[in-house]
Amino acid sequence: MSRPESSRILPMSNHPPVLTSPDPPELDMDALDTLWLQVTGTLCNIACLHCFITCGPKNHQHEMMTVEQVCNTLIEAQQQGVREYYFTGGEPFLHPNIRALILMTLAQGPLSILTNGILIDDEMAAWLGDVFRDAPYSLDLRVSLDGYTAEDNDPIRGNGTFERIIAGIKRLASHGVNPVITVTEVRPGMGQAHERATFINFVRSLGIDKPRLKFLVPFLIGREERRTRGYTENELLHEGDLQPGEAQKLQCSSCRIVTDDGVYPCPLLINTPGAKMGTSLRDGLQPIKLAWQPCYTCHVYGVTCRT
Repeated sequence: MSRPESSRILPMSNHPPVLTSPDPPELDMDALDTLWLQVTGTLCNIACLHCFITCGPKNHQHEMMTVEQVCNTLIEAQQQGVREYYFTGGEPFLHPNIRALILMTLAQGPLSILTNGILIDDEMAAWLGDVFRDAPYSLDLRVSLDGYTAEDNDPIRGNGTFERIIAGIKRLASHGVNPVITVTEVRPGMGQAHERATFINFVRSLGIDKPRLKFLVPFLIGREERRTRGYTENELLHEGDLQPGEAQKLQCSSCRIVTDDGVYPCPLLINTPGAKMGTSLRDGLQPIKLAWQPCYTCHVYGVTCRT
């Protein structure tokens, strides 16, 4: 699986070099089922130390999408038969027109929103609760939390974020919204069964009867590369590495992400030179090569960004 002598390095502006495989597997697009929209670009109200695209209050590598851009993308998505939508960022609730974007999207399909929950005050939680109950398609909230104590979470997400995230989760629950708690395994052992059980019990203690958790391994790019380590030259995919049937299970066989400047294979690659597929959704329907280092993590751990 290792051919480090033939790997090449692509330069990245403001980012460490990215290794690409010289002979990666090629993945066909089965159908464009899932569309991600980077609605707030790389702008976020916090700057997590494991963020794979280094989002933060001053990161303008990708700007917010305009209402017109989102509207045009939704029209094109409907033409391509997209079945479900995801909003990500950055922090989606920074968008000044987030309510309009939510309603526009829910008019044509299910929507999941990835958020840190900090900006969800009681008035927004009440509005989301109403939409959750009345929208023609399902609305889901995924709230990121990296520990069931402030001691675990705050060194990664920032001082005081644990209490603010918990407050957002409680507000959502009080208005009938049961969010998915997304946990990145930022310390050893977090993926073990007893740790997951402890996390589930903690979420129950917040007043959520049926906890919904999604655990993710870190991707060794962006700030995570500085926090722990980057990928090695051996951590790349090559032709023949995929297991039988694996190609159809990888999310990038049926999804794409749109940012303010174009279409990319997945949310992990929006800062990666060479990964941009074009400016219209139709450009993203072509096959892709699993050439990038994050593809290795998806392969080894069976990662999916879907809820």
